[in-house]
Amino acid sequence: MSKEKFERTKPHVNVGTIGHIDHGKTTLTAAITRVLSLKGQAKFTDFGEIDKAPEEKER
Repeated sequence: MSKEKFERTKPHVNVGTIGHIDHGKTTLTAAITRVLSLKGQAKFTDFGEIDKAPEEKER
């Protein structure tokens, strides 16, 4: 029994952000997902969903 070949139907992009603490990395990521969601190309991820770590919530 052979597997069918996987065909990509949507583009896939990984984006990494590097920067000092409190310099807007999470805000930028939320903004990118918002713009892409308006174009129907991604699911919007809210600011609060991105930073789930307890240390981040304290700030």
